[in-house]
Amino acid sequence: MFLAKKIISQFLMPMTLCFLCGLAGLFFLWLTRRQRAGKVLITAGLLALMVLSFGAVPDYMLRSLERQYPQYNKRITNEILKSENRLPLQYVVVLGGGHIQDPDVPIFSQISTSTLARLAEGISLWRQNPGSRLVLSGGAVFDSMSEAKMMERAATELGVPPDQVILEGQSRDTIEEVRLLKSIVKDDPFLLVTSAYHMPRAMAMFKKEGIRPIPAPADYQVKQPPARSPASFFPHADNIDNAQTAIHEYLGMMWARLRGQI
Repeated sequence: MFLAKKIISQFLMPMTLCFLCGLAGLFFLWLTRRQRAGKVLITAGLLALMVLSFGAVPDYMLRSLERQYPQYNKRITNEILKSENRLPLQYVVVLGGGHIQDPDVPIFSQISTSTLARLAEGISLWRQNPGSRLVLSGGAVFDSMSEAKMMERAATELGVPPDQVILEGQSRDTIEEVRLLKSIVKDDPFLLVTSAYHMPRAMAMFKKEGIRPIPAPADYQVKQPPARSPASFFPHADNIDNAQTAIHEYLGMMWARLRGQI
């Protein structure tokens, strides 16, 4: 099921759909008499690619995810914990965002930019909350080393003592992270660090499992107000990447609802 989900989701990504529209259109134009169908498919694929290549639509799609939770505020969090007669925060949980193990490059180049942003935010929050432990989550999906172990290596390079780190290195996706982390954090409130666009789905899954995360979003892709430069009026691959990220999240939430995970 896990592998099937990964494969099917790739066929629903914008770039794949645009590419398939173009191929189907060429097939009709060159190999059949259905010229009109071929023209419609190629036009649809190009128009979709054009819309997603400019910032307005991808930015809107991604911003609607990223702005659902505000950035972490230590004062507000402490007030909440105090009102519930809770101890200081025990855990700062960082969810992995991808890596590729390659011993020929530095560790910070082996983890993805999303993972690096999440980890940097997690370490910062761990330092702001003395007595807490840094929990790094993510298994070995398509790599021989787990995401958690890769993040631990990077965290150690940044000065985090190994005895302050707890690893969850078995999960393959978000729902598995949630269920495996539950045995670590139990019913204690904890800081949840993940990309801002991923936070709505992650928060919903944790809450569904009866766990009490405090959102600490990181890795924002869309800034406000958007900076305007000559490049803003030209198509750019980054905009397509943002659209793919947003659609991946919306599909993930849809799947989670169908599975009763949120």
